[in-house]
Amino acid sequence: MLAALTPVPVTVAPTRRVPQLFAGLWLYGASMALQIRATLGLDPWDVLHEGLSKRTGLSFGTITMIVGAAVLLLWIPLRQRPGVGTVSNVVLIGVSVDVTLWLVPAPSDLVVRAVFLVAGIVLNGLAAAVYIGARLGPGPRDGVTTGFCRRTGLSLRLVRTVVEVTVLAAGWLLGGTVGLGTVLYAVTIGPLTQAFLPRVTWVEPRVTAAR
Repeated sequence: MLAALTPVPVTVAPTRRVPQLFAGLWLYGASMALQIRATLGLDPWDVLHEGLSKRTGLSFGTITMIVGAAVLLLWIPLRQRPGVGTVSNVVLIGVSVDVTLWLVPAPSDLVVRAVFLVAGIVLNGLAAAVYIGARLGPGPRDGVTTGFCRRTGLSLRLVRTVVEVTVLAAGWLLGGTVGLGTVLYAVTIGPLTQAFLPRVTWVEPRVTAAR
C-alpha cells in the first residue's frame, strides 16, 4: 500500500496515468455523493465535511476542498512532497461531489437508500484504488497518515485509526451523520481498496539489458 502511494514523475507514461488519476478522483467524489444521498451514515472524513457544511452553510464540495487544502498544510512539517495527484485531489473531488449531488436526487425508499450506500462504498474502494494506482501523489489525507508513519515509525494501522477516530468524533460533534453506513465503510473499505489496487496500479516496465 505504501509503495502504491509513492509518486512517480508525471512525465513517465502520462497518457495512461493522468486520465486514470482524473477518472479515479471523479468517481471518488461521485461515490461520496451516493453515500450522502443514502443518509445511512458517512465515512469519518465525510462526517466531518458534512458537519462543517451544516455549520457554515457552504456546499459539501466546497468544504471538502477547504479541508483538503488545510490538511495539505500539515505536509510541511512532515516533509511530504505533493504530486499532481495531490493538488488534483483537493479540487476535483469537491467539484465531483457537488455535481453528483445536483444530478442525483435523494431517495426516500429505504431499499434504494441501502443500494446507494452499498454502491457508494464499493465505488469508493474502486475509485481510491484507481487514483492511488496512477501513482501521481497521494491525497492530502492519505499523505498526512503516511507522513506520520514515516516520521514516527508507528504502524500505518495505528496512525490511521487515531486520525479516523479523531476526525469522526469532531464531525459527529458538529452534526455530521453517523450510522450503519459509517460502520460498514470502516470494515469494508480497506479490503475493497486492497482487492482493487493490484489490478489498477501502474508499474513501470522493466528494461531488459541487451546482451
